[in-house]
Amino acid sequence: MIKVGIIGVGTVGTSVVQILKDNADVISARAGVDIVVKSGVVKNLNKDRGLDIKLTDSVDDILNDSEIDIVVELMGGVEEPFEVVKRALNSTKAVVTANKALLAYHRYELQTIAKDIAFEYEAAVAGGIPIITALRDGLSANHIESIMGIMNGTCNYMMTKMTDEGVAYDDILKESQELGYAEADPTFDVGGFDTAHKLLILASIAYGIDAKPEDILIEGIESITQEDISFAKEFGYAIKLLGIAKKDSDEVELRVHSCLIKKDEMIAKIDGVMNAISVVGDKVGETLYYGPGAGGDATASAVVANIIDIARSGKSTPMLGFDKPMEGKLTLKATENIESKYYLRINVSDRAGVLARITKVFEDNNISVETMLQRPASSGSANLLISTHTALEKDIQNMIKEIAILDFVNSTPVMIRII
Repeated sequence: MIKVGIIGVGTVGTSVVQILKDNADVISARAGVDIVVKSGVVKNLNKDRGLDIKLTDSVDDILNDSEIDIVVELMGGVEEPFEVVKRALNSTKAVVTANKALLAYHRYELQTIAKDIAFEYEAAVAGGIPIITALRDGLSANHIESIMGIMNGTCNYMMTKMTDEGVAYDDILKESQELGYAEADPTFDVGGFDTAHKLLILASIAYGIDAKPEDILIEGIESITQEDISFAKEFGYAIKLLGIAKKDSDEVELRVHSCLIKKDEMIAKIDGVMNAISVVGDKVGETLYYGPGAGGDATASAVVANIIDIARSGKSTPMLGFDKPMEGKLTLKATENIESKYYLRINVSDRAGVLARITKVFEDNNISVETMLQRPASSGSANLLISTHTALEKDIQNMIKEIAILDFVNSTPVMIRII
């Protein structure tokens, strides 16, 4: 019998307990052993969770229990769970976590501590989609050329509603909060940070890159308006918040931002709260992984799958996919050297000479215009909607600064990269 202790019996933890109980017959058959939850840690012992397991408010009751074989960490946060997981591993207990923030900052330290002790984290990226297993095991014969994904259901739900129903950003954000998709402080989701944590985990498996969130380009969806969506529709694009990892020679670019992506691309068709991740391998080509990226049962399904894997073998495959470092170590590409096409929305006073001065700034920064539209805005102003040919990130950023201080420009230009 395998005994499990769960630290953090909230929505996901409750689902883990329930799945292990409801599907005990098939789980035992697949694991080759019975798996039971011995105890769980909660903050509030007075809250009724409807579970028939022992509950405690002390992590020591699990970490010091010699009968517990696997510790499931579902606390959330970074530093406190890091200390808890270290203690579990140092006690030779296997660990399963769904904590993406923990791994975004401490995955390499935990790999060093874990060594041959099983440490699994499928639920940390894209909920119920088995992307970790696919990338680490199923595609292990490939050099990974790129990863591109919708990894935050809240943002994808909001963008879908804005696109299909013409809802304004502020209105759909409020609705998302009322539905429980977005938190009271939604910055973590709409600002792109949740996606960035997941992207960093995938990039470590694919490329061996040790980067922190502060090292990469992270932008959200906060500035997108119906003007941008109208432009996207007119030119055959959808707007999605994407996490992107792409190998370029001996460098890897990592970035999270809103993108204009052609509507006929598979990932552009993913709507609502669903997640999808495209992985391109040099031998297999493109593969696409689709499913629910959050929710108690979906995330708990991935947690239980990791528990079953550990019960079968007693150890995990290399935590980040490598028994030894790859030869010719890849490095992180500087953000300023990323190349892309770009879309810009520039609100200007509607008067003579504006277009000539704007195009001169483009020319001075070596940026070529592909399309330009002018749309009326508020009284006496207009929106210039411009797409460019491929340009350097540093040139675009410099150009935006120059345009923003022109006397006829009414606000900082909005920029979206085009995939």
